[in-house]
Amino acid sequence: MTDQLTVLVVGATGSIGRDVVQTVISAGHHTRALARSKHRAQGLARGAEIVLGDLTDPATLRDAVKGVDAVIFTHGDNSNAEAVNYGAVRNVLDALEGRPVHIALMTTIGVTALRDSSEWKRRGERLVRASGNDYTIVRPGWFDYNDDDQFRIAPRQGDTHQAGTPADGVIARRQIARVLVESLTNPAAIGKTFELVAEHGPEQADLTPVFDALPADVLEDDLDGAGDSANLPLSTEPATVRADLDRVRRDH
Repeated sequence: MTDQLTVLVVGATGSIGRDVVQTVISAGHHTRALARSKHRAQGLARGAEIVLGDLTDPATLRDAVKGVDAVIFTHGDNSNAEAVNYGAVRNVLDALEGRPVHIALMTTIGVTALRDSSEWKRRGERLVRASGNDYTIVRPGWFDYNDDDQFRIAPRQGDTHQAGTPADGVIARRQIARVLVESLTNPAAIGKTFELVAEHGPEQADLTPVFDALPADVLEDDLDGAGDSANLPLSTEPATVRADLDRVRRDH
C-alpha cells in the first residue's frame, strides 16, 4: 500500500457504502463517511469520521471534502436520478473547486441502456472523466448472487449485457468494496471503466493483473468508457449537462 490517504465515502450509509467504509478502515486509510444525519450513520464501522451533508446541496459538502485525497462514490437513488445519481457527482466536484483528488465511482452494469436512471449515472461518469482527476469507474453486476464457488473477479468492458437480470453478471458486495478501495492505490486501475462481475473460481489475491488487462478509456468525443455504445451523443444532451461538463473542464 502507498501512503495513508484521507478518503471520503459518498453513500456511506448504503448497502455497499457500509462495506466500503469498513474496507477503507481495514486498508489503513483515514476514513470520512458522509451521512445525511447521525441517525443514518449508526452502525458504521468504528474508526470512521462521520461528516454530515446533503448530496443535493453543494454548500453542505465543503467541510466533507476539505483535505481529502480521494472520494469513493457508492450513492444512488433511481427514484431521484438527476438530483442524486448525477447531482451528487456534480456537487462534490463543485465543492472540491478544482482541487485534484483520486476518484472511484460506482455506477451499475447496464449503465449505457437508455433508461432515465442509468442515463443520469452515465452522465455522472462523464463528469468524472471530464474532471481531469485520476479515476476508476466500476459498474457492478447483481449484488451477492454468486454461487458458492463463484468469486474469480473477471471484469468486462463495453456494457454488452443488459438483460436486467442476474444473467448480466454477479458480484459479491465485499468484492465491490475491495475493488473500489484498491483502485485508489493501484496505478493499473487509473483511467479505466469496467463492469465488475465474477466467474467460477477462487478470488485473486493480487488485482494488478486484472486491472492491467483492461484498456484505458479514450477521453474524446462523448467521454464514454472503453468500448461503450455511442448511443447518448453529447450534442443531444441537455444544455445544463453540457454546461456542467464545460465548468468541470475549466476548473481543471
